[in-house]
Amino acid sequence: MRTLINELAKLPGIGPKTAQRLAFHLFTTPREEVQKLATAMLETKDQLTFCTICGHLTEESPCLLCRDPGRDHALLCVVEEPKDVIALEKTREFKGVYHVLHGALSPLEGIGPEELTINKLLERLQTGKIREVILACDPNMEGEATAQYLARIIKPLEVKVTRLARGLPVGGDLEYIDEVTLGKALEGRQEI
Repeated sequence: MRTLINELAKLPGIGPKTAQRLAFHLFTTPREEVQKLATAMLETKDQLTFCTICGHLTEESPCLLCRDPGRDHALLCVVEEPKDVIALEKTREFKGVYHVLHGALSPLEGIGPEELTINKLLERLQTGKIREVILACDPNMEGEATAQYLARIIKPLEVKVTRLARGLPVGGDLEYIDEVTLGKALEGRQEI
């Protein structure tokens, strides 16, 4: 049981107590159900690969998004991880295509431009088919550094570079918003 708890605790967002609860739940679950879970995990691991064009997770490459002729292939959204593609797709607002970096710049963790898919991004941009790049990096220190770096190296290619808007959450109260977020909201205000 200790080995199972230790392995479950390695999953993102799972602490020791949650890992222990999951382990006990699996122990009390019928063997057939645990087998289904294990099989589904292994099949997913074996069947998924990265799209050769955008780097998103897919069962066949190129992925459905890259193959879709109904999408705007001149509009490219750059994200850090495949989960970001899924989050943006849930909005049903973005009709372009994606490029997944597979991380963000983080010198302290030894992640430089070479560890990300930045060279592949530049190759895509040098085709001349992309008119706009939307930088959708996380609004944290690493994401900001990555966005600034990308904007700097893309600028000479004469491609429009934009950044996702930042500001107030829907349903939020101004008194509870931190100063940085409130400042970004004022900075990025729009005419109505």
